Amino acid sequence: METLTSRGRAVRLGATAVGLAVVLAGTLWGSDDDFPFGPFRMYATSNPPDEPAPDTRVEGVDRTGRVIELGQAATGIRRAEIEGQQSRYRNDPELLTEVANAYAERHPDGPALTEVRIVVRWHGIADGRPTGRYVDQTVARWEIR
Repeated sequence: METLTSRGRAVRLGATAVGLAVVLAGTLWGSDDDFPFGPFRMYATSNPPDEPAPDTRVEGVDRTGRVIELGQAATGIRRAEIEGQQSRYRNDPELLTEVANAYAERHPDGPALTEVRIVVRWHGIADGRPTGRYVDQTVARWEIR
């Protein structure tokens, strides 16, 4: 085995220091979007045992009023992507156009959508157990004209 030169050792130490600095900065100020240099908090937290648990879904409505599930199979867009940008969709519902377009691209002969919405179903929890009750909350809604 060959030994490292002083320059090779310095380059490796420098690269290690930069990598550690980026990970530390991401941990302190980053978000899940910065992964792998930011914290990956998705599974690191849990709801308190008596708070409702959210279950987010995307729905479309066709001209007849029928509700169509716009999950990953229907659009190619993962639920985590929707959940991660939920505040953007809430602030600018027209961004839901991309979901409608993804659905239309995958289902060219499917029914045309007149509305796309993000709905959070809040499942009731008591003492860490589901109660069987829930409340639906529409957090973003875009009507197609």
